[in-house]
Amino acid sequence: MESKEASHPSQSFNLRIPYISHIVCVFIEMALTGKVSTEHVILAPVSKWFNLFAKQLHHIQNIAEKVHHTKLHEGDDWHSNESVKHWTYVVHGKVHTCKEKIETVDESNKTITYSLFDEDIGKDYKVFKLIFQVAGKDDGSGRVIWTIEYEKVNENVEPPYGFLDYVTKVTKDIDAHLLKA
Repeated sequence: MESKEASHPSQSFNLRIPYISHIVCVFIEMALTGKVSTEHVILAPVSKWFNLFAKQLHHIQNIAEKVHHTKLHEGDDWHSNESVKHWTYVVHGKVHTCKEKIETVDESNKTITYSLFDEDIGKDYKVFKLIFQVAGKDDGSGRVIWTIEYEKVNENVEPPYGFLDYVTKVTKDIDAHLLKA
């Protein structure tokens, strides 16, 4: 069976896969719904990470270089499920904006699900859920897992790999800050 080279657009690795699998991968890429995820080892305590996202979300603009501005758009509490926040951030050198609302907070699993919508996100995605989870490891270190569940507006829209790069950079900035705090 013939093999083809395939590579993920946001990572630098090559994978030898059979031609038929390559066709399946292309078919999956053309689907309107999908899920992408990235996981990072963190050095700061898991409790500090979760506290930042659960109770101090407005501070991220002062910590992460790629977040230019955030403001409360609707509501009076940054952490209420009823409130809507407006975000300005940079992905691949381009300034983007969107609105965000908290869907769920699961304190026992240290998981928060955000719904991102309108503006730049809304142009390309009907649904864009950003799931943040932190977990401790047996060796005392931790990890942060970012998952994006999405539905594209059409087949011409790429999966949100650029957003995964963005959260990777934000993760590094936040971890460095929390280690100093």
